[in-house]
Amino acid sequence: MVNKPIAVAVAILYTEEHFLLQLRDDVPGIAYPGHWGLFGGHIEAGETPIVALQRELCEEIGYTTYQIIKFRTYEDSGVIRHVFSAHLTVTLDQLVLSEGWDMDLVTLDSIRQGSCYSHKADSVRPIAKPHQQILLDFRLDTGKTGTKFY
Repeated sequence: MVNKPIAVAVAILYTEEHFLLQLRDDVPGIAYPGHWGLFGGHIEAGETPIVALQRELCEEIGYTTYQIIKFRTYEDSGVIRHVFSAHLTVTLDQLVLSEGWDMDLVTLDSIRQGSCYSHKADSVRPIAKPHQQILLDFRLDTGKTGTKFY
């Protein structure tokens, strides 16, 4: 029997100098426990990727945006990641983390290094490799257009 790939929608949320990342809970049974990653999640039956993303952002951080742009689709090891980008129009203290261990605005240097510090975990935690690559690809693609950061 062939397993059907899992479809997820994730968001690159950014300011002029930072990317918003979620520190995933450090519990067994989830993908990339204790790693930094992008906000988003599974696409439910009957949802389009963009509708799923809007739902996930509202559930996970209480954030609503309609200025979402499709970036790319990535497929690997049974996962299809529909990746979107949006400028973060609120400050970090206006978001309410409802899923995950921590969230923070992370610099491009930290993304290149592959890790960043979490105040809640009181430790440096790794960035999930697929999400690190997505962010680096995004930076390269948008850098070609002459955009200031994003």
